Amino acid sequence: MEALPKKKVAVKINGVEQTRAVEPRLLLVDFLRDVAGLTGTHVGCDTSICGACTVILNGTAVKSCTVLTVQADGADILTIEGLAQGEKLHPLQEAFWECHGLQCGFCTPGMILSAYQLLKRNPQPTEAEIRHALDGNLCRCTGYQHIVDAVRMAAKRMKRKANGKKKAIGSGQKAGPEGRRR
Repeated sequence: MEALPKKKVAVKINGVEQTRAVEPRLLLVDFLRDVAGLTGTHVGCDTSICGACTVILNGTAVKSCTVLTVQADGADILTIEGLAQGEKLHPLQEAFWECHGLQCGFCTPGMILSAYQLLKRNPQPTEAEIRHALDGNLCRCTGYQHIVDAVRMAAKRMKRKANGKKKAIGSGQKAGPEGRRR
């Protein structure tokens, strides 16, 4: 088979700009893992059924095995590696750990990023809404209840944290452009 001419692609992954020349048929999941070296995005089924390869592409959870890298040109991509702030885990990551929402961990990055999108859109989801949001992610180890519990715990913690920031700002101090007290 003849090699196709490479296309130049520029993406921002976890806040870091990357420009690479790639074959037009390279899947985003393979780009993330093999080119960018971010192996937290897992390849599970190669048919878009399992959700292990879920990433956030321009604010939307997508199965990266269904996106060509050239389609992501100019995009902002968040992977599981970019969710934590340095050594500080995101509340979803902490909740999955504490609620035993993971066993082997293979599905976990996709589950967490799907839940991340849900909580961005709906900070107080019902159990039914959580289950619906995770509908495209398969786990072969758990009965899903611990995963749902983890998302609920994270939602509560994120709400408390957001309310705490609002109270601190409302205590007579002016907020700066990013919501921080001056």
